[in-house]
Amino acid sequence: MLAQRIPWGAGRFCRAFIAAVCVMAGHAATAAVYELVIQGGRVIDPETGLDAVMNVGINGSSIQAVSAEHLDGQSVIDADGLVIAPGFIDLHVHSQTEEGYRLMVQDGVTSAFEIEVGTADVDEWYAQRSGGQYLNHGVGAGHIKARMIVMDDPAESLPTGPGAWEAATQAEIDEMISLLSEALERGAVAVGMGLEYTPAASDREVLQVMELAALHNASVHVHLDAGLEGLDRAIALAARAGASLHVVHVTSAAKSLINQYLARIESARDAGLDVTTETYPYGAGMTRIESAKFSNWESWPDEEFGKFQWAETGEWLTRESFGARRSEGGIIIHHARTESMTRTAVTHPLTMIASDGFIESGTGHPRVSGSFSRVLGRYVREEGRLTLPAALAKMTIEPARRLEARVPAMRMKGRVQVGADADLTIFDPQAVIDRSTYDEPARTSAGIEYVIVGGRPVIRKGKLIEDARFGKGIRAPAPDATVGSPTPLELTQRN
Repeated sequence: MLAQRIPWGAGRFCRAFIAAVCVMAGHAATAAVYELVIQGGRVIDPETGLDAVMNVGINGSSIQAVSAEHLDGQSVIDADGLVIAPGFIDLHVHSQTEEGYRLMVQDGVTSAFEIEVGTADVDEWYAQRSGGQYLNHGVGAGHIKARMIVMDDPAESLPTGPGAWEAATQAEIDEMISLLSEALERGAVAVGMGLEYTPAASDREVLQVMELAALHNASVHVHLDAGLEGLDRAIALAARAGASLHVVHVTSAAKSLINQYLARIESARDAGLDVTTETYPYGAGMTRIESAKFSNWESWPDEEFGKFQWAETGEWLTRESFGARRSEGGIIIHHARTESMTRTAVTHPLTMIASDGFIESGTGHPRVSGSFSRVLGRYVREEGRLTLPAALAKMTIEPARRLEARVPAMRMKGRVQVGADADLTIFDPQAVIDRSTYDEPARTSAGIEYVIVGGRPVIRKGKLIEDARFGKGIRAPAPDATVGSPTPLELTQRN
């Protein structure tokens, strides 16, 4: 154990005790001068339970000291009154662009993953981002994309033709498996599926994709069919395949059934299945209007259309305008849930926080720029429905653990420990809050004072450093090299 959990504001005796424990664990402060010292902040490490005023010493891209004793640094950040947390890890982001990265890092995100939709060409995906990015990034092997290629779907984004509506032959399934196998062998961090967007995908097809994921020790991140039946189907198939299942944006799938959804997931876990889930802290979702998700729109009652906004203009849709926009294609915001549903998901012990964010040229959803600060400001500080350590665990150690069986690099993230990567978010717990709205989704969050990526500041005093492009691509290693890397805590205990 790294240290006993010490309450915020502990006295000198407690700090001396922490220092002594740190010495035994290999954290001893020395006369060394660190490249960067973060001084006097409230360090919260969700893995060990450490919660105390400490100093953090960084050399290169890793944490070299966590100590109550004074540390000397070539550069020093004064974190008095601030929280020093692991950098936030977002498992579900579609804004894998410079615009998206700018907004996300100002919300405290240091690693962002596109898994649900993913890609069929892993090398090209990473090559497009190889010139330097504000944060770390990674991608999954995308069943949606593989199915669109094999079924010759004409859409650019989500399938609207054969990729959605045609059942695949075994030969076509084999082609999909081949594409996904190559993506996994090239370092895809997980497997993504969107069953609501590919309603023609049979149980046989889904099972074979999940079996492939299990073979590669990859979790399967699934956008479910609507209703409890969709959840039961995914859990049953994952159990047959021996695959790890991650249910994306649980509120979008569950809506008013959120309590039943979470109870089903909890029962599956109690039965020994590896099932996890995530949520974003907003009542509205967002997707493409032309997708298969809305194929039954003509049967809806008139009042249902009043829940939709055209993202580009903010226009509220009617039956007539919905049909016209569906023919046109584009992004809509769907106000489908109550605050009670959102709060239930955000505060449940099982859920992680993930944004499902997308924005392009300023048009999109506020969750890309505000999800993490919204949880910290609204549900922790204002409403007191989560403790700060519990909220941070949902944003850091839990998503790191979801990927680390396949991606050893994630064993070094989501932690404030000696040996861990120096990806850190330093924020003012009394000021952090989201400022983005459905009308202004590109407004940055408040209270995120510093963000450290790879040991160097990307955000300083709340401002983005334009040329601070230290983020790296995160990939899974070759299949025969996915085991054996120790965690930072294990490294510490060996010292």
